[in-house]
Amino acid sequence: MARPARPVRLSPPTWLTAGLRPAPTPIPWAAVVRASVALSAPLAVGLAAGQPAYGALVSMGALSGVIGDTADAYRMRIYNIAVPQLFGALGVTLGTLVFGHGWLAVAVLTLVALVSGMISSIGAVASVSGLLLLLNCVVGAGLPMPDPWWKAPLLLGLGGLFVLLLTLLGWPLRRAAPERAAVAATYRAVAELYEATGTTTAYDEQRQAVTASLNQSYDLLLARRARQHGRAPHQVRLLSQLNVLVPLLEAAPAAHLRARLVGPLPAAIPAAVRELADAVEEGRTGTPVLDLPTPERPAEKAVDHALRHAAAVVHKADPDPYNVDDRLGRPAALRVRVRRVSRDVMLSEASWRYGLRLALCIGLAQALVSLIAVPRSYWVALTVTFVMKPDFGSVFSRAVLRAFGTVAGLVLAALVLAEVPRGWWDVPVMMVLAALIPAFSAKGYAFQTAAITPVILLLSDTLNQQGFDLVLPRLYDSLIGCAIALVAGYLLWPESWHTRIGDRLADAVADTAAYVESAFAPTRPRNHATERHRARRKLYRDLSTVRSEFQRALTEPPPTGTRAAAWWPLVVAVERIIDATTAARIRVDHGAPAPDASEVAAVERELRGLSEGLRSSETLVEVRAELPGDESGVLAPLRQEVRAARAIAGPDLR
Repeated sequence: MARPARPVRLSPPTWLTAGLRPAPTPIPWAAVVRASVALSAPLAVGLAAGQPAYGALVSMGALSGVIGDTADAYRMRIYNIAVPQLFGALGVTLGTLVFGHGWLAVAVLTLVALVSGMISSIGAVASVSGLLLLLNCVVGAGLPMPDPWWKAPLLLGLGGLFVLLLTLLGWPLRRAAPERAAVAATYRAVAELYEATGTTTAYDEQRQAVTASLNQSYDLLLARRARQHGRAPHQVRLLSQLNVLVPLLEAAPAAHLRARLVGPLPAAIPAAVRELADAVEEGRTGTPVLDLPTPERPAEKAVDHALRHAAAVVHKADPDPYNVDDRLGRPAALRVRVRRVSRDVMLSEASWRYGLRLALCIGLAQALVSLIAVPRSYWVALTVTFVMKPDFGSVFSRAVLRAFGTVAGLVLAALVLAEVPRGWWDVPVMMVLAALIPAFSAKGYAFQTAAITPVILLLSDTLNQQGFDLVLPRLYDSLIGCAIALVAGYLLWPESWHTRIGDRLADAVADTAAYVESAFAPTRPRNHATERHRARRKLYRDLSTVRSEFQRALTEPPPTGTRAAAWWPLVVAVERIIDATTAARIRVDHGAPAPDASEVAAVERELRGLSEGLRSSETLVEVRAELPGDESGVLAPLRQEVRAARAIAGPDLR
């Protein structure tokens, strides 16, 4: 009997359409108002002064500032806006000097692309700086700028400075508000984690949310810790309040295990954590009042002890400024970190590989514009610049999403250019279009592209006065740029998925094995608890990075996306192993019998075997781990999680 035919799937695959679904994030209304004022006011001033081109250049600089204003803390916002503007000024200067010089323009932009790509791997500020360096160089080499050469970088810099001034208007009234809100949000995330104990899926999801919130809070508080560590009173207090969450987080896995075996935790525990969150946000001090049930089991004692310690620190008015650490170690001096970063960038294979990929794509795009007698514009290289940002997501998905976003943005730009007369009408139109940038950027890359495209087109039209005639050529140029990025930046560089994800996951598993060994070492140094905190924090940060890599891989076509989906459960399994190890250590610290050394060694051996297997294979192979031991001992849940990790097998990927 013939099998019934499978229904034909007409919808596009998930990996292709994932970025077209808007993210469920709130609209940042303050950023919306700031962007609207920052981009429209310079146009109004330029029109009033009879120099609309100057106003357009200032608005372009403001656009760069709006794109770079992604931090929460005011200190980091200064760096995120000001430092990239310096690189942007350098870029537009170089571009202006080679405007219309054919091969020289190709060579300079290719070299700038190499440098931009290499420095983008340093960090968030360096990534935006590299983006503006190349972006403004492309614009300077593609659009006629006013003479003399220094006028364009000055006007662009004024736009960035205007955004910075608008950003800092709230600093006197909200100096520490973003940091305080972030720490309070982390407390609330911990409260939700305790509410989720006993439920596997919800607990795993909330644990990831706590890790992300904790990372964000530490990053906000420790932005300037190299020189001012322990000196600003409000920062010291917030950092102390954040640090005392670590024992609560360490007790959470033990509480989760207890909830699975006995039942849900008393509601008074997450309620007490939420009360601490309110105290952090409001800055309340005094004597804490806790109404907690009497603890009986080791896990309950760990939670009770951690919660009472957190309450004492949260309500303490003057924490010790010299007893504050970030659980990851104090940073080196600025000059030492600069030297390390420079060495790492110059010796990093990944840094050179991305720099060369970006340089090749920009070189091809600029050669098409400068050397071939075809009416192409700077928009080709501009598209390549935006698409070829690996820290912003998959190159493949970004190329596809930019194509969709550009089409939507050009439709909007065509309506404006066709129906709205040039001149003072540009100001209210820019107010509306600029407000869409932060609102749409929060929803996804395709939406951000759709918002930025008409803004850049209107500003470009103010400089070159082409009007509606530039719409279709810009569409063709965008599609050509996407094609260059896909072919020269993606297909010609078949980076192994195993190299990008497998090795990082293998490193995390090896570090987990070391964590298991150190947690139950027979001889424990005096600062063993602090070292364990740091090791656990580092493990979760590393796994957070691995998760980000997986998210990018899931948006790429098969076989990369398929393999990422197959390996995803192993990331969750490793996180559960870390939690089970922490829970076992907490139970031992609060009265449970310590495990036998042979049991610890067996678990460590299985994890190291898993790590080596991840390095040597791109396909998951099931391994049956026996791991005998005391089934009533503290390591029984840990052995169960290790068995589950070793039993994960990959599907047929042929």
